[in-house]
Amino acid sequence: MIRLPDVSGGWETYTPRGRPDPAVRAPSGARPASRAILAAAHVVPAASEPYGIDWEATLALRRHLFDCGLGVAEAMDTAQRGAGLSWAAAAELTKRSAAQARALGGTLAAGAGTDQLTVAEAESGGVGLVRGAYEEQLGAVEETGAQAVLMASRALAATAAGEDEYLEVYGHLLRQASEPVILHWLGPMFDPALEGYWGSTDLDAAAEVFLKVIEDHPDKVDGVKVSLLDAGREVALRRRLPDGVRCYTGDDFHYPELIAGDRRGFSHALLGVFGPLAPLAADAVRTLDTGDTAGFRARLDPTVPLARHLFAAPTRHYKTGVALLAHLAGHQAQFALLDGAERHRDAPHLARAYRLADELGLFPDPERAESRMRNVLAERGVEA
Repeated sequence: MIRLPDVSGGWETYTPRGRPDPAVRAPSGARPASRAILAAAHVVPAASEPYGIDWEATLALRRHLFDCGLGVAEAMDTAQRGAGLSWAAAAELTKRSAAQARALGGTLAAGAGTDQLTVAEAESGGVGLVRGAYEEQLGAVEETGAQAVLMASRALAATAAGEDEYLEVYGHLLRQASEPVILHWLGPMFDPALEGYWGSTDLDAAAEVFLKVIEDHPDKVDGVKVSLLDAGREVALRRRLPDGVRCYTGDDFHYPELIAGDRRGFSHALLGVFGPLAPLAADAVRTLDTGDTAGFRARLDPTVPLARHLFAAPTRHYKTGVALLAHLAGHQAQFALLDGAERHRDAPHLARAYRLADELGLFPDPERAESRMRNVLAERGVEA
């Protein structure tokens, strides 16, 4: 048993389940067929390593995701782009992950943005400078063989005068892309600097600009990743996409229903929460492959309370819980993130994440997870 602090300032006594879920104990490795599923992976830090990254642990985590049957979305906001991970480090990370993907036959997409620029530099240099930064990163990602994800840009949000400049920049990039890309619409709950993206704080108006970019270049858009935490808005957008353009849900609150879909369509997935959920998520989608939607929902719906907890406001700090669960599951020796971001959640939040994950059977070695959780709490002055 372990004593866990709760949000009321009290304590709860919890008895761990003591055994992992069968999919955690022995991942299938078979790639889901009916949906494209990408897990956005985080970075394991190590102060003494190049770029401050523990390369062995970071790449082992990617191999784990491939072994579960998932694809990997590399160098995204889950990997702390713009919050500790520099463009130089992201470029090296993408190169190394692409080599792993080639060796294992895995699917890799990787973020291309503008974070080699500061917002101040962008405001001084204008939209042309931002476009050039995008071009540099797009070329670097494509050179590795990874599929490019055109990430939402803080620099563009700060410099674009209106929707026409978004259309110009994205149109230019799509004409240059050698292969179809994924467009990423990241909402301000994930990054407040992206408020008003696509030229408007009105999401309906912003959606029209987003759709115009796609409709002007459907052959260069594989799909869109929508991270607005609004299932209804995602479904409405999904139904308006041109034929052949996929919707990759980035909604870590409503992913089971969006992936299951309805008679008019469904979403694929590019999700940060599928890092810690990888074995269960892959197993659930393989169930969906058989046409068993009810079985898929029965498998994946119970994971939603954990996802909602990890992504609770302030949502941008979800990476803290992702790193905690990786530590407890044995994927990284220390509970740490770049720039000390593991401090962004308090002890009751971490304790709740541990309990919800253990109840799902996410830990391959529950005894190790319990011991490590005690140590995490002790480091925060809480004796479990």
